[in-house]
Amino acid sequence: LFAVLVALYEEPEKPNSALDFLKHHLGASAPENPEIEALRLEVAEMKEKYEAVLEENKKLKTKVTVY
Repeated sequence: LFAVLVALYEEPEKPNSALDFLKHHLGASAPENPEIEALRLEVAEMKEKYEAVLEENKKLKTKVTVY
C-alpha cells in the first residue's frame, strides 16, 4: 500500500480519482461499466448546464434591480 501511495505522489499527471488509482494498482478494480461512464458524462453535462443557468440568473437579477 505504501508503494502505491508513493507512486500516486510521484505521478506527474494526477488522476481524477485517487481511489481509482489505488484500486487499479492494487489489482482490485473491476472493468469499468460503459453505463457508469455514460452517467459520468451526463453528470458533467448537467454541471455545465447548471453553471450556465446560474450565470443567466445572476444577469437577470442585475437587470431587475436596474429597473
